[in-house]
Amino acid sequence: MEFRIERSALAEAVAWAARVLPVRSPVPVLGGLLLDAEGGRLRVSGLDYEVSARIDVEAARILRPGKVLVMGRRLLDICKVLPEGAVECAVEGSRFTVSGDGARFGLSVLPLDDYPALPSLPRVRGAVEAAEFAAAVADVAVAAGRDDTLPALTGIRLGLDAGSGTMTLAATDRYRFAVRTLPWKAAGAGAGEGAGSGSAAGAGSEAGAEAEAGAGAGAGSGESADVLVSARRLTEIARSLGRSGLVSVALDAGSAGFEHAGMRTTVRLLDGRLPRHEKLFAMEDPAVAVVERARLVEAVKRVSVVADGDGPVQLAFSAADNSVHLQAGYEDDVASQRLPATLEGAREMTVAFNPAYLADALASFDEPSLRLLMMGAGQRAMITGEGEPGRDVSPPRHRHLLMSVKPPLV
Repeated sequence: MEFRIERSALAEAVAWAARVLPVRSPVPVLGGLLLDAEGGRLRVSGLDYEVSARIDVEAARILRPGKVLVMGRRLLDICKVLPEGAVECAVEGSRFTVSGDGARFGLSVLPLDDYPALPSLPRVRGAVEAAEFAAAVADVAVAAGRDDTLPALTGIRLGLDAGSGTMTLAATDRYRFAVRTLPWKAAGAGAGEGAGSGSAAGAGSEAGAEAEAGAGAGAGSGESADVLVSARRLTEIARSLGRSGLVSVALDAGSAGFEHAGMRTTVRLLDGRLPRHEKLFAMEDPAVAVVERARLVEAVKRVSVVADGDGPVQLAFSAADNSVHLQAGYEDDVASQRLPATLEGAREMTVAFNPAYLADALASFDEPSLRLLMMGAGQRAMITGEGEPGRDVSPPRHRHLLMSVKPPLV
């Protein structure tokens, strides 16, 4: 093998593929990246037991086609310090060499015969806009659990409805529940494989039981599907796929795959399923408050500095003077701020939240104003975007359910 390529192109390809490499593995070859040079392009691949990544880039010149397996993180470190401009890469005996502008590096090669075959891409179900997909994943990932003893709660539900052309993403850790919908194009609608070139549920035990209840809802028939993907993995994938164009979405009973602009990645699905959100999100006659998002975010951040541990932030809404009074802390160590807010459905309403959970929820929205639907202290509260004037989206495309705690006695 011997080829010439621009340092920037090589570095970007190696960095993209190396992100899936395990930090430690009992199988040494899984720490390797497979480089395959042929037909004017360089393909860089990596994998572990859960996820795989493959990227194709154009090489300036392929002098000798071939394959080589080298330690991925070491190659990434080399790419970071290579001089700008063209670099030459070649296999010389049992060594892979990288040189450019007088600098030269050598890497020992790993045995190709011991390297597992890269998983194939599952059947493509359709495509979604890259930027909107990345934003939607980020919106719901904040609500995913971190407790590995309940692995299903560490996932994001990815549901595809071919009939409505809607993708639904959802995540919960039992104390909060985020749901985001976005449009997607089913494969039959013109998007094929090439297109990519207390508990928040009010019942933590129910959520946990469903999350542990065996096999999940695998890919469905036709172009619809309902699967569970690791929130951490899906977040990494969505961030890495770029911000423009269509991302092909591929699913089968055991894995999910995503392809965009020469990049292809697969990830193993999680077992189990998340509790359904429809009944949890049904709120009868709530008090509804509208607040300017940016000012509320800053106020929560400001008063939270005196909240010890998970000490709550209290929000007291008043219809009499159209305001919300935020307060946190105990006894003499307190902070407060008053903001304009409109309240409908009640003359006053006081709720309190874990400050970190509330900050995460608010940060996942980008609308100028937010609606808070509240049932009362110690009950469910839902945050949605206010949306554009004259535009009624029902249900809202982004909803975040939080469990209110009882306000503290100050």
